[in-house]
Amino acid sequence: MSEKTILPFIAPFKSVVIGTIGKEGLPFSSYAPFVHYDHRFYIFISDIATHAQNLKREDKASLFFIEDETQAANIFARKRISLQCDAALIPRDNAKFTPVMAYFSNKFGSDMIDMLLNMGDFNLYELTTASGEATFGFGEAYIVGGKDGEMLLPRQGGSGHK
Repeated sequence: MSEKTILPFIAPFKSVVIGTIGKEGLPFSSYAPFVHYDHRFYIFISDIATHAQNLKREDKASLFFIEDETQAANIFARKRISLQCDAALIPRDNAKFTPVMAYFSNKFGSDMIDMLLNMGDFNLYELTTASGEATFGFGEAYIVGGKDGEMLLPRQGGSGHK
């Protein structure tokens, strides 16, 4: 039996919903284009954005990938992955910065990324999966973990649907 990972599900996504913690302790949701590189997620966002300010204050975030509702076989069972992450600012002089930004250029076009790189208020954040869960339909729920936080592991316990 081959091991299941989150990678085939997230591959077509260009952006991700981000949950951060606001200064009043309340949850805040937004989105950002992302890349997945070397088992980590990266977002390149402006300091003006509320989620960037939240990440500077709190190094925790969630990432949420969800099937387009127009593509869902059942609106009550949309395929989705929710990841709890540790977040870290990656300075421009960090060795990771250049290769990650090359991934951004490949995914979104060098013209766009070059323009954003010239804006001094844009910063790169690395999000490392700490835990997560995935649902791919009724009765098909997983814990996300294992090697590199990318494996789909069977859920244990619970009584299931009655």
